[in-house]
Amino acid sequence: LPAAGSSATHAQDPATMGVDQDFPISLEAQYLGGDGSGERPTANLCTPGTHVQIKGQLVTDHCIESTAPTFNGTEWVAVEMVVHGDSILHHIVNGDTVLTYENPIIGGNSLPEDFPLKEGAPLREGYIALQAESHPFEFRKVEIMVLE
Repeated sequence: LPAAGSSATHAQDPATMGVDQDFPISLEAQYLGGDGSGERPTANLCTPGTHVQIKGQLVTDHCIESTAPTFNGTEWVAVEMVVHGDSILHHIVNGDTVLTYENPIIGGNSLPEDFPLKEGAPLREGYIALQAESHPFEFRKVEIMVLE
């Protein structure tokens, strides 16, 4: 199976996650390697406990596919997340914008019972999370830049 990993923005404080909670409430950029049998774009958006708008329309799908190409084999892929608070977010792969969304809010069936933000609340801040799923995954360089 190909590698899979992710980075998340506006992620829930890890100390507040429940023992049985699968993923932090967050906006997750999903990084997928090709499996050699078809298209498998990278830098998709998965939204555990959140919803976003795309072109002004509320999207409640758990995963939203990007327009990024499939990367088979072992090559470095540069992924940038441009986050303007709770207004607009971009996923950029090797210099090309592959997904743009805006106005993230709390929502969906992944919310823990005692989560402090309620359904529909704007998601304005949080942690940055990195993870590997099912296979080793390498992050060569992680940089955080404050946007003016």
